[in-house]
Amino acid sequence: MKYLFTSALLLMCFFSFAQTDEEIIQKIKGYQTSENEKFSTAETTILTVKDFKNFEALEFYPINLKYRVEAKFIRTPNEEPFLMPTTTDRLPEYVKYGEAHFKIEGKDLKLNLYKSTEPYDEPGYEDYLFLPFTDLTSGDGSYGGGRFLDARIPDGETIVLDFNKAYNPYCAYNSRYSCPIPPKENDLLVRVEAGVKTFGKH
Repeated sequence: MKYLFTSALLLMCFFSFAQTDEEIIQKIKGYQTSENEKFSTAETTILTVKDFKNFEALEFYPINLKYRVEAKFIRTPNEEPFLMPTTTDRLPEYVKYGEAHFKIEGKDLKLNLYKSTEPYDEPGYEDYLFLPFTDLTSGDGSYGGGRFLDARIPDGETIVLDFNKAYNPYCAYNSRYSCPIPPKENDLLVRVEAGVKTFGKH
């Protein structure tokens, strides 16, 4: 009887933490609203003076939960740190931390996730992973230089990648920024029509 009660309790906890599609969509909409607020606020915008003056809103692909995937996460210990090329002479040092394996449109796909070898200035980023990528929309709907996803080191062997939250590097909006260039191994041979689109003629 005690076992049955414990199992039922665990099942209730699982469903209480599980998110409905509508809850996920609302969180994505909240993320989009937050991004637009950052770009439209003088204190937080990265836009040029000209673009800020004319800014109305970022353009996003329609939210589509098929681009929110649960990937198998494989840790890759003992990787050698490397210098990631950027749009300038800056060469930040990263190390490959793991791989995400998943499917989109029935295709087996893989992305590498990286961790900076330099500690972040802000607290709370100790488990932050960097995921730069390109796909078949790059230069044809989305920014040609690729887009980024933020991720956290998962506790287990799965990681959720929500491409509806894919965002452009700062240099897509302003040439004074230095941005990492996604490694070739993170080029997805599918159209990821999710997340932010290209910004004007940048």
